[in-house]
Formats: sequence, C-alpha cells, structure tokens
Amino acid sequence: MVYWPHRRHEGWGRIQRINLTAIVVLAILACAAVYSVYHRGTGKYGYRHWTRHVGPSPAAAISGRPWVIDGDTIEVAGMRVRLEGIDAPETEQSCTDSRGQPWPCGRTATRELKALIAGRDVTCSSVGYDRYRRVLAVCSLPGTGDINAWMVRQGFAVAYGYGGTYQAEQDAAQSARRGIWAGTFLPPSQWRRSHR
Repeated sequence: MVYWPHRRHEGWGRIQRINLTAIVVLAILACAAVYSVYHRGTGKYGYRHWTRHVGPSPAAAISGRPWVIDGDTIEVAGMRVRLEGIDAPETEQSCTDSRGQPWPCGRTATRELKALIAGRDVTCSSVGYDRYRRVLAVCSLPGTGDINAWMVRQGFAVAYGYGGTYQAEQDAAQSARRGIWAGTFLPPSQWRRSHR
C-alpha cells in the first residue's frame, strides 16, 4: 500500500491559490471602477466634475428671478442651481492684483454676477445634479446669452470640468488679463481644499 500524505494538501493549496487570485482580481477591478468614477472629471487645474445623478432628473428648464448666492451659484424657483462648467472664487477668497496687492476676488465675482443679472429673469437648462444635490445648469439672460460663459470671459470664474466647455472663454480672459487673470490666484478648488 502506497501512502501519499501530501496529495490531500496539494488540492487544498490549489483551491486557496485560485480563491486568492479571484479576490485580488476583484479588488483591483473595484478599485479601478472607483478611481474611474472619482477622477473622470479631473481637468487642467485638478477640478472634479460632479454630474452624478442622485434621485430623479431635474426639470429640463428652470426659469425665474434668481437670488445670487456666489459667483457660480444662484437660487431660481426654489432650486439651488450651480452654474455648470465654471468655478468662481469662493466668497472669502482673495486674489492678488498686478501690483501684488490682495483684493476680494470672491466677493467681486458675486457682485459682478448680481450686476449682470440686475433683477432680470434667467432661464437655466439643467443637466443633472452635483454631489451637494444642486441642479447643474447653463443659465442665460435675454440679450446677454450664456451667463456661465460671460463669467469666465470676464475673468470672474475659470473653466471647470472634463468637458472644457468654456476653455476658449478662459483663454481669452487670460490673454487679456481680465479679472482674476490680472494677477495671481489659487484655483477655487485648491483654495477650498486648503480652507476646509
């Protein structure tokens, strides 16, 4: 009679190796999926574009007289609307002018958006929600057109997100040294990270 003490353990080791391989492969795939979702919107300045839908889609168009919250957020018809494709300096953010002097670029961006709207009704075409459940939208005014583009073109916001929708407007503002491009500034997303 031949006794093979190691045969029983050989099969068990093969099963363990197969299970371990499957677990490692699944973990790598899960990490890749999370990385893809999280970073799919990283743009030129490290911005992330949050267009993840949470709940039902917003109405296709929202219109009414807005309340300006800051340089890229308004409230229209009871809905908080984030201007899609742009990122304005935060309310408390300061920038530096061409002489190296600080100026309140965040408050200025808010003031310029209020002056542009001047109590008129806006129409916003929604594209989804951001992670804070704000409606993401491109808003326009009669006679002015795309408010989002105007904010970037005047140098009171930067192009934001992976689509690069307002990159041409940003390039024009930067070349003309308008608004925040007249001096130096931290990209708003970077400013937020350092002021959490």
